[in-house]
Amino acid sequence: MRPNVGRSDGIVRILAGIALFVIPNLVAVGAWGAWSLYLVGAVLIATALFSFCPIYAALGLSTRPRVKP
Repeated sequence: MRPNVGRSDGIVRILAGIALFVIPNLVAVGAWGAWSLYLVGAVLIATALFSFCPIYAALGLSTRPRVKP
């Protein structure tokens, strides 16, 4: 499991995750909508903290800079 989420990508994921936690408190969404936003927000924050995204891995993508040997 090699890290595949770069620094700027991780920052965007954390900010988006926090926003998804705040939105249900500001806008009237149903219970299912709120839990869905919380779940997606938690996944975004977790992938940023672990610097690993399973979807990127499955697609062979990476936003981390390449290290020159």
